[in-house]
Amino acid sequence: MHCNLINGEWRGGQPAIVNRNPSDLDDVVGEYASASADDMREAVAAARAAFPAWSRTTPQQRADILDTAGNEILARKQELGTLLAREEGKTLPEAIGEVTRAGHIFKFFAGEALRAHGEMVDSVRPGVEVLISREPVGVVGLITPWNFPIAIPAWKAAPALAFGNCVVMKPAELVPGSAWALADILQRAGLPAGVFNLVMGSGRVLGPALLDAGINALSFTGSQATGERLAADCAVRGIKVQLEMGGKNPLLIADDARLEQAVECAINGAFYSTGQRCTASSRLIVCSGIHDAFVARLAERTAALRVGNALAAETQIGPVASEAQLAGNLAYVEQGLAAGASLLCGGERLQLASRGYYQSPALFAGCTPEMAISREEIFGPVAAVLRADDYEHALQLANDTPFGLASGICTQSLALATHFRRHSEAGMVMVNLPTAGVDYHVPFGGRKGSSHGPREQGRYAAEFYTTVKTAYLGL
Repeated sequence: MHCNLINGEWRGGQPAIVNRNPSDLDDVVGEYASASADDMREAVAAARAAFPAWSRTTPQQRADILDTAGNEILARKQELGTLLAREEGKTLPEAIGEVTRAGHIFKFFAGEALRAHGEMVDSVRPGVEVLISREPVGVVGLITPWNFPIAIPAWKAAPALAFGNCVVMKPAELVPGSAWALADILQRAGLPAGVFNLVMGSGRVLGPALLDAGINALSFTGSQATGERLAADCAVRGIKVQLEMGGKNPLLIADDARLEQAVECAINGAFYSTGQRCTASSRLIVCSGIHDAFVARLAERTAALRVGNALAAETQIGPVASEAQLAGNLAYVEQGLAAGASLLCGGERLQLASRGYYQSPALFAGCTPEMAISREEIFGPVAAVLRADDYEHALQLANDTPFGLASGICTQSLALATHFRRHSEAGMVMVNLPTAGVDYHVPFGGRKGSSHGPREQGRYAAEFYTTVKTAYLGL
């Protein structure tokens, strides 16, 4: 059984988490120890004890450890990608791509550890100088989701460690394997005991214990309902908090869009990774001049997508990650039909050769803004097409959402692209690209109900994982 990592030691726990392959339920990926609330409290105590020494290590020491971890991740990308595909259901090329991204994230933050910035400025008073520096916040709790089992743990843990914090990570119960592999790599890369702790198990048990144990900051990626509850709990306790909570991302298709390019952006954004991305293009807002041709071509392409085992070379769309997620997806399909939308293709549970959670990608047309499939994050391969009278109407529909993570436009007009970039109410804007798929060295995050707190990734990660100190020197 794979154990929890607490204070540099691998600890068992009961009951075990049985990690099954959503492509083939007869394939057990592994068994992972389920921690208790006491285990979580011990992990936080270990991180707090390790913090004084770790926060005073040199930038070079931290950089070397992170670079070593990044190199091992990249060297094992085929092996770790296969593990990820087995436990989460991404196709193997997507899974290997995610692992590669995780390796690059660690190597990027190895460099950031050496690029800590500060300022020296003149005081308004004679004979006084002012030094502005950044220091680690302390013990950071990380709660990570199931849809990116190694990339999101990497983009939270790497900056936390680079800037001198100690970490307690609670991965999603559905996908402990990739997080365990990452913890093992970091442990062997040379992290001192207690600097990085992995505590696996139920969020209902471990989440409250994490907050009550005395952490200084919490970074969470998951549902909006859970994020809002955590924000309130952190406010009471004075815990610095960063939340990423999903999206209902629009892809606007202007009348002058290149048809095949627009269809490819929609297919990728709406259905790749089985639609299980917070940046997925779940709302396709299409101007009337191109609407009919776009919908006809998109329906043709969607119906031809090959759903199958994530490890099979011919598979384009893997399984849904869990039985509960699949049931939720199918319930939304029924809601869409009941509301009067036209189901052009897909939306059915598929019985394939291997026993798994398979669904044919669902494409709805004739959707209206008030329908649940147009407003609520489904987190599955379900896309809703809304017709717009013109660009101005399309922009209004795009911004008519409680979320604001990502948005996109397909157009040949520089004027329209520029106007959309400036007026889209989203944290990330794509032009002639899928809404899903972002770089690791630039900020990630949104507006409105999608995000709370400083941005993740790139040098902007320092805003969350450090605190600013201002020092005055009398000369």
